[in-house]
Amino acid sequence: MSSSFLSRWRSRRWLLFGLAALLIGLPVGCQVLEHKERELVFRVEPGNASWYRGLPTGVRELELKGASLKPEQNIHAWWWPAQRANAPALLYLHGVRWNLTGQLFRIEQLHALGYSVLAIDYRGFGQSLGEPPSETSVYEDAQIAWEQLSKLQPDAGKRLIYGHSLGGAVAVELAAQLARHAASAGTPIPARGLIVESSFTSLAAVAAELGNTSLPVRWLLSQKFDSLDKIADIGMPLLIVHGLDDRYVPARFSQQLFDAAQPPKQLLLVPGATHNNSMSLAGERYRRALDTLLHAPPAKVARTEPSRGPTS
Repeated sequence: MSSSFLSRWRSRRWLLFGLAALLIGLPVGCQVLEHKERELVFRVEPGNASWYRGLPTGVRELELKGASLKPEQNIHAWWWPAQRANAPALLYLHGVRWNLTGQLFRIEQLHALGYSVLAIDYRGFGQSLGEPPSETSVYEDAQIAWEQLSKLQPDAGKRLIYGHSLGGAVAVELAAQLARHAASAGTPIPARGLIVESSFTSLAAVAAELGNTSLPVRWLLSQKFDSLDKIADIGMPLLIVHGLDDRYVPARFSQQLFDAAQPPKQLLLVPGATHNNSMSLAGERYRRALDTLLHAPPAKVARTEPSRGPTS
């Protein structure tokens, strides 16, 4: 989640707009509000990030399709296999604003740690064609990407889910969904673990924190991204990472997620790290935490009833 995205919460203009639409009761007020909210939440930047210098050698570009996509839609992806054969592979789910070209520095670090990486742009980002993203559509895109990762790395014990910032909420939803499907089918969960970095408990919580508002934010938002409601249901080992100097998403949100999760779980708080550099500053601590995640026993699932799904 970029600084420009998070700073706009402070203006609270979209919250006031939403309240006005609800109070006035215009026939199309809710539709207009939801569309505007999606634009403000994701704030997609067109084109390449200014610091992007091209794809590294070895990266393959893929175009993914799925049953939920219209014929003219696609999910653009990068597949970067590790040098070591049959290395653990992770699905990389990014946050808002920047497409894959703005994520490469973090993808490079994960690849340098020895992981194969499948990274996607949600529909509406980068070269992924589609309508402006929503909570529902990014969850669908993550599921399609997971199916692709399962083909690229057939060993479920070597498959991981990684999400940064808002992508952490997408990752939690995917993990909980995989756990629900496995429980229903009576099969093992087809993932080794979940990594959530610089994320939050829910979109409403971070909006209220950064907007410093007493407005009923939860009731105004159609995009919920409520990880706190789902984190106990992921059924797999968990690693949560957060920079203690994150000025946009306070580290206490990660602490709350950690407290609500089932073991085995790890919380890596990185002194001096901000919203975007926990991985690089943590260094060897990050590597050890990933190794621990890979060798952890299966997690427990706290409850059998399904979590609340997206409302958009």
